[in-house]
Amino acid sequence: MVTPEQIKQSLIQETERLGIDKIGFASADPFLELKERLIQHRKSGFESGFEEPDLDKRTDPRLSLPNARTIIAIALAYPTRMDDPPANRPGAYRGFFCRASWGEDYHHVLRRKLEGLERHLRELVPDVTTEIMVDTGALSDRAVAERAGIGFIGKNTSLITTQFGSWVYLGEMLVDIALPPDQPVTEGCGDCTVCIDACPTGALVGPGQLNSQACLAYQTQTKGFLADEYRDLLGGYLYGYETCQAVCPFNRGKNFTHQEAFRPDPEKVKPLLKPLLTISNRQFQQRFGTMAGSWRGKKPIQRNAIIALGRFRDKSAVPDLIKLLQDDPRPVIRGTAAWALGRIGGSEAEKALMEAEQREQDSEVQKEIKRALKNRITHEKQENEQG
Repeated sequence: MVTPEQIKQSLIQETERLGIDKIGFASADPFLELKERLIQHRKSGFESGFEEPDLDKRTDPRLSLPNARTIIAIALAYPTRMDDPPANRPGAYRGFFCRASWGEDYHHVLRRKLEGLERHLRELVPDVTTEIMVDTGALSDRAVAERAGIGFIGKNTSLITTQFGSWVYLGEMLVDIALPPDQPVTEGCGDCTVCIDACPTGALVGPGQLNSQACLAYQTQTKGFLADEYRDLLGGYLYGYETCQAVCPFNRGKNFTHQEAFRPDPEKVKPLLKPLLTISNRQFQQRFGTMAGSWRGKKPIQRNAIIALGRFRDKSAVPDLIKLLQDDPRPVIRGTAAWALGRIGGSEAEKALMEAEQREQDSEVQKEIKRALKNRITHEKQENEQG
């Protein structure tokens, strides 16, 4: 009869064949400390709204798999650099998808790896019961990975591994058999606060504490109007934001390209901005549908592209932005186009804004148009003084 330790070692060996970078084993006991933190997190209004709302499900593995005894956690490393990335040029400015959206959607890749591990486990224990989770499951992937010894949760709230830094995707499988658990990693961030200091919105309100509502990565995924205070902070990001990872000393010099599925297509992850303004739903799905950054659809991506063009003051985009202001059925897109036209300025943009002011019926878009006309004067004055 195969022993629990033999099952564990066989699974570890199978990870090499499956191309899994790290594996760890943890008990399926409730995450009591995590639950207390989540309760305070909710009271502070720091949730994003994308999480599982039931805090018991988020912290008790047995509500996802009755009789769960062990959680098997895995991690896959992803790249941080592109070969020959396309450059920004006047009239051909580009946006940027964060590294966590490079290559094939990691949810699918991780699930395939876990399903391969599950098949191997069934060869050893035919009657085992399992439950696979990848990001969208109830449990906290980072809390599971930390308990399983894959890494530690840093002050930027990311799971940090010694070998790969925080550039890893996480997933787990609950099983109803007891396997020897691994020891949690004892390493930590020490006195370093570089991620907290670098956060442009102050979303990292303390070590390991994130106000998700203020996080730019979250803001890129919302579908409404982006608040003024975030528009100038996005840079060229279309999806996600990763300054808190980029500045982390544990991530310095890390770039792993061995996972073929995550290798980026430069034209997808750093696309031209102007074509995004007129892309159809079908074209969007054909081009970006296999990326994790497509999950919210094209609207947030288009809104963020408009903001980037406004920040770049790309005069060549004015005709496309005017068309959106005049014809797009979505108030968020019309209003954001008005903001961008106000930032870019010029007689053509001003005329379009004044005409739109007379016919626009939506109150939010009206506000954006009026502010664009007012701010246009301010921006032009500032530019003249700087020139």
